[in-house]
This record gives sequence, structure tokens and C-alpha cells, in this order.
Amino acid sequence: MSALKIMLVTAAAAYGAIVLLMFLFQRNLQYHPENKGLTPENVGLSGVEDITIATPDGERIRAWHLPAPDGRPTILFFQGNAGEIGDRSARLRFYGDNGFGALFVSYRGFGGSSGTMSEAGLVSDGVAAYDWLAAQGVSADSILVVGESLGTGVAIQLAAQRPVAALALEAPYTATVDVGAEIYWWLPVRLLMKDRFLSRDHIRNVRAPVLIVHGDADRLIPVAHGQRLFELANEPKEIELIPGGRHDVILEPEVWSREVAFFERVLARQ
Repeated sequence: MSALKIMLVTAAAAYGAIVLLMFLFQRNLQYHPENKGLTPENVGLSGVEDITIATPDGERIRAWHLPAPDGRPTILFFQGNAGEIGDRSARLRFYGDNGFGALFVSYRGFGGSSGTMSEAGLVSDGVAAYDWLAAQGVSADSILVVGESLGTGVAIQLAAQRPVAALALEAPYTATVDVGAEIYWWLPVRLLMKDRFLSRDHIRNVRAPVLIVHGDADRLIPVAHGQRLFELANEPKEIELIPGGRHDVILEPEVWSREVAFFERVLARQ
């Protein structure tokens, strides 16, 4: 065999090995859960209940619940792909300070919840959390949904399945498979990816008012994703682009303030 053929065979074998490894360990790349044992008390939150919600498939997911003041709505929050809900204590406090209740969901495999991560599992967790709120007497027109990054896919699928008052999406994607194909352009991502989160399809079934907030300098999930989702969403809808904002702008109170203002506008129209 010539040297060139040996090089080509070696390169093909190496590429095939990389493809196989990426396929086998793809969820390790997609999800980065933590379980630091945080509680509402040790992150400085008061009046927040640390609860457990049973899912239809037998998992037990952890959630932090801040009961809403009388006559006020509850924000159902879905985090991004890293850390745990305890890392979002400032956000929960912000919602409470602005007169909202809140339910922060720890997906299966994240911070104290049982199970392992998958798209179907995370969406099931989201639906279970919604149904838990409904069982507590929280009506659909008092449930406001927020999705952060990866959590936008969960939020959209929930809002497509259950009635909600409004939906706010922070740095959303058209689909995680689209993002993956952009990042790993040299791999057959569209053939291999399991958890695809096709938000571009599901958002057509959302009938609630939608707000999209996206940093226009986001390199992880480019702003074109948010703009395309906005085009696909039903009216009423709003989009707010943060000049110079990168992906981590969604961790800033400026973004949360825009959502709160949007929610108040929606509530005023009810």
C-alpha cells in the first residue's frame, strides 16, 4: 500500500473513531448538570419551598417554589444546560421582589433530581411542573413561562402542550441540532444527534404572547436563531435585541427586567 493510501486510511479511521465517540458521549457535551447540595436557605432565599414533584415516568424532580402573593401570577422557569437552580438564586429573588411567585425546575439528573437527561425527559419534567402548579390551584392565565438558553426548548414544547399566559425566551435556538451542526460543521450532526429540540416546529403551536430576548453578539447561539424563531411565532409577539450582548447577558437583571415589563403588559391586557 502506498504512503498516500496509508494516510487516507488512517485519516478515515481517525474520523470514524471521532464520529463514534461523539455519538456515544453526545449528552455529556449537551448537558452539564451540577449537584452542590444547595438549598434556598443556604443561598439566602426566604419563603421558598424546596419541593419534590413526581413525573409520569417515575422520576422525582426537585423544584424551588415561591408562592405568589394573592392575585399575582407565577413564573415557571427552565434553566440552561449547566449548573443547577441554586445558581439562579438572584433571578428567583428578583422575581419575588417584583411581586411574582416562581417555580424553578431542576431537570432530571440535575441538582437533587433523579434520572438521566434526555429531551423527552426534560419536557416531561416541564409538563409535570406545570401540572403540579395547576394542582395547587394556579390557573393557566396565571402561569408565565421563562426559558433560558437550553431551557427555551423545554419552555416552547410546554407552551405548545399546555395553555399559559405568556412565554419569554432568552437566547433561544431554532433547534439544538441546528446549533450543533453549526459548531461541529465537520461532523454529520444531523444524522447523529438524539436530543434535537426542534423549537422551530413547536413554536407554531404556541398561542400565548411571546417575547424573545437575544444578545446581538451572542456567539454560542447566534442572534439569527432568535430572529428566525420570532418570524415563526404567532402574534402577539415581541423581540428585544441587546446591543453588544453575548450569551451570558441572559444572566443579567436587565434581561429579567425586560421580561417582567413584558409580563405586566400582557397581564394588563387580560
